[in-house]
Amino acid sequence: MWHVDNVKDLTGKQFGRLLVERQNGRSKSGSVMWECLCDCGKRKTVRGSHLTSGSTLSCGCEHREIASATALRHGHSTSGRTSSTYNSWARMIDRCTNEKNNRFARYGGRGITVCTRWRKFENFLADMGEKPDKDLSIDRINNDGNYEPGNCRWATPAEQARNRSTSKKHGGGWDVEEF
Repeated sequence: MWHVDNVKDLTGKQFGRLLVERQNGRSKSGSVMWECLCDCGKRKTVRGSHLTSGSTLSCGCEHREIASATALRHGHSTSGRTSSTYNSWARMIDRCTNEKNNRFARYGGRGITVCTRWRKFENFLADMGEKPDKDLSIDRINNDGNYEPGNCRWATPAEQARNRSTSKKHGGGWDVEEF
């Protein structure tokens, strides 16, 4: 069955957790919108193309459940807040993989990677252990090396400063150049 403008009628069809109830207008760009009832009981209005392509399969509850299960699995999230150890891991991944990260150029942009094993938080935690103090951060011992077992430690800000690529050792001390 077709609606006005040759729009395929999605009424009564199930897409993931969403049951389409009725057409609900158009978006600003002209896409047909559909009001859906999620299995969890919430209502959500979704573009038809997002339903048929499979890019939207719930009101958002599925994503929240997966995130919650992940947090419970590694035990580093309570009441929606993540631990300092988890935050350090997530920031490490982001600066090496996300071109929009303002520090990407100094990490991923110059070829610094995170080893495959550490792409899973549980493995990172097993190798590095809990962050011993909130003032410490992950540091690469070889500043040109990757984030991987054997090349990383929890370091103080002073240790980090001495290990920067802009730091130069002179005689018995360190000179640190500002970025």
